[in-house]
Amino acid sequence: MTSSAFAQQSPNEITIVAEPSVKVSGFDGASQQELPISVTAFDNATLRDVGAQRISDALRLDASVSDSYNLPAYWDKLSVRGYALDNRYNYRREGLPISAETIIPMDNKERIELLKGTSGIQSGTSAPGGLVNYVVKRAPSSADKTVRDVTLSYGTGNNRLTAADLGGRFGEDARFGYRFNVAHEDLDPYIRDTKGHRNLVALAMDWRINARNRLEWEFEQSHHEQIGVNFYSLLGAGTNALHPTVDGTRNITRQPNSQPGVFDGQTGTLRWRHQLDNNWIWTTQAGVQHLRADDRLVYASGCPTAPTDRFCANGDFEIRDYRSDNERRNNEAIQTYLRGQELIAGLEHSFKLSVMRQRQINRMSATHTDELLGTTNSFNGGLITATTANSRGGPMTNNSDYNTEVALNDRVKLNPQTTAWLGLRHTQLNRQSVQTNGTEAVQDTRSVNTPWVALSHQPNANDTVYASYGYGLEAEATPKVSNYTNAGQPLPALRSTQREVGFKRQNQHSFWQATWFDITRPQTTNGLGCSNTVGSCTLQMDGQSHHHGLELSGVTKLSQWNLGGSAMWLDAKRENATIQTDLNGQRPINVPQYILRGMTEYRHTNIVGLRSGLRVSHEGKRHVTENGDIRLPAWTTVDATTHYDTKINHVASSWTLAINNLANKQYWRESPRQYGQYFLYPGAPRTVRATVVFHL
Repeated sequence: MTSSAFAQQSPNEITIVAEPSVKVSGFDGASQQELPISVTAFDNATLRDVGAQRISDALRLDASVSDSYNLPAYWDKLSVRGYALDNRYNYRREGLPISAETIIPMDNKERIELLKGTSGIQSGTSAPGGLVNYVVKRAPSSADKTVRDVTLSYGTGNNRLTAADLGGRFGEDARFGYRFNVAHEDLDPYIRDTKGHRNLVALAMDWRINARNRLEWEFEQSHHEQIGVNFYSLLGAGTNALHPTVDGTRNITRQPNSQPGVFDGQTGTLRWRHQLDNNWIWTTQAGVQHLRADDRLVYASGCPTAPTDRFCANGDFEIRDYRSDNERRNNEAIQTYLRGQELIAGLEHSFKLSVMRQRQINRMSATHTDELLGTTNSFNGGLITATTANSRGGPMTNNSDYNTEVALNDRVKLNPQTTAWLGLRHTQLNRQSVQTNGTEAVQDTRSVNTPWVALSHQPNANDTVYASYGYGLEAEATPKVSNYTNAGQPLPALRSTQREVGFKRQNQHSFWQATWFDITRPQTTNGLGCSNTVGSCTLQMDGQSHHHGLELSGVTKLSQWNLGGSAMWLDAKRENATIQTDLNGQRPINVPQYILRGMTEYRHTNIVGLRSGLRVSHEGKRHVTENGDIRLPAWTTVDATTHYDTKINHVASSWTLAINNLANKQYWRESPRQYGQYFLYPGAPRTVRATVVFHL
C-alpha cells in the first residue's frame, strides 16, 4: 500500500496522482505505475501521520514487512517476504549503500522507499527480502515556497519531542536552497526503566549553478542514548511452554548497574548533476557515514541449569551484562552514472550505466565483557547474587569490505504498450575479517554477476501487467576457528532467485496492485553434532528455503472516505536438506503465514480540516520452535487517529491525537531465535500520542 498516492486538492477533495520516480528501483525517470517490480514509498505526510520515529514504525504499514528480532532502544531488524534484511547490505540512503547497524532518525527524511524481493538489480550482494532507501528532505523547488514548521509531541509513554523544519531559497534567481532540521526528544516510553534521549541536527543545500549544472549536499549528526530492553523467553520444556504473562511495560532485565546503549552517527552526501546534449544526464555522488556505538545490554541468557535456550519452568533465568564500547563503523561510497535515451534499430532505449566503489570498515573495541550478574525471575523480578564469578568475553572481530560494482540498465520500448526491462550488475568484492588480537584472519575475494529481466504491458493508460526474473547474491565464509573443518574458507555464492508476476491499476480515485512471487535461497548448516570440540563442525550448503506468496494492496477515495490496505499470504518452508532432514517442510521460525493491514479515514464535511481514521494490523501464527510444536497465536490491533488542520491567530497548524492498540490487547508480537536462545517479545499496550505542528 502506497499512502503517498493521495494528493490533496482542497480540504475536502483528494485525487489519486501518479507516483514520482523512486530511486530504489534503479530505473530513474520511471513512475511507480510503470515499474515491473513491487515498490512501496511512504511520503513525509504519511510518516508524520503515524508518528514514525524509526523505520519499523513506517514499514509496519506494509503487509510484506514484519519484525525480525526488533528490540526497542536498538537498531531495527526487519524481514520482508519472510527473509530478514541484512543491516550491512540491504539499506541505502539517497541511493548509496549505508550500514543500518545504528538507530537512524526520521525527522529529516522526506520519504522511505521499499523494493520488495531479490535486490540484485540494485545491490551486488544482499539478502533476498528487499532493499530500503532513505530519501532526505530537500529545499523547496521555488522561491515562493518556504518551510517553517515547529513540532511539539508528547507520548508514547512520557516521551517529549521538540523539532523544527526550516527550508527556503535565496540569492540571485533563488539559486541557493536550504533545508534545516533539528530535533530533541526525551525518551521515557511505556516500557519502564528505559529512559534516554536523542538529538538530531541536519542541513541539506543545493546550488543551481546554471541551466546545465546543479550541486546538492546534505549532512546529519545524530545521537541516541537509552537503556536497552531484553526479550522474554519460553518456560522450561514441553509443548505449552509460552510464557503466560504478557506485559509490554516491564523491562525484566533492568538492574541498578545497567548502562545505556549509545549510538552516534555522522552521515552526508554530495551530488553533482550535469545536463549533457541530447537529454543525457551525468550524475556523480559520494556518501560518507561514520558511526560510533557503545553496545550495552543487560540480558537474559537462559536457565542456569537446563534447558539453557530458554527460562526455567518457574521463570528463573541467568542475567548477564554485555558491554562493547567504542565500536566504529565507517562507510564510504562514490558512484557516477550516465542516463539518457537513444533510438537503436527503430526501438527507444533508456539507458543507465553506473560505476560504484564502496568500502565498509568496522573496527571494534579490543575486547568485550559479558559478566554474569546472577539469577532473576521473569514473574517476580529482583536479583539473586551469583555465588561464583562467571565472566566471559574476549576479542571482537574487525571487518573490511571493498566492493566495486558496474551496472547497466536498459528499458526498451518494444511498442507503445510493451516494454522490456533489462539489467546486469557485475560486482568485485574483497572481504576481510580478523580478530582484534590478530588471530583467525579470513579473506573472501570473488566476482559475481546478478542479471535481471522483466516484461511489462500496458493495455490502456490505467493498467499494467508484468513478469520478472532475477538473481540476488550473498557471500559467506566459514569462521576461522578450530571447531570447523573448513575454517576460513569461502562458501560458494548463495545465489537466490525470484520470479514475480504483477498487475497494477491506477485511475483518478484509486490505485491497487496484485503480486505473486516465488523466491528460493540456498541454506547453510554447521552440521549435526556441531560443538566447541575441534573439528566437530563443517559449514556447508544444505538445501534451500522456498518462499512463495501473494501480495494485494490498494488505496481508494469514496466521497469523504479514504480506504486502503495490504495483505500478504506467504508459504515459506525448508526444502531438499540432506543433513538437517528434520527441517524439510518446516516453516521458518518467526515468519507469519499471512499479514493484513488496513486503514480507513473520514474527512468531516461540517468541520473543515478535520479527519478521523482507524488502522488495523493482523498477523497470523508464527513458529517459535523449529518443528512448530510451539506457536505464537495470531493477533490483531486497532489504532485510532484524529487530525485537525486549522489556524490560530492566523498561524496554520496541524493537530494529531493518536491512540495505538485501542483495545489494550496483550499479545506476543514476535518470536525470534538468536544467539542460541528462544525469545518472545510482547506487543505494546495502549499508548497515546499528541502532536501539534505549527506552519509559521
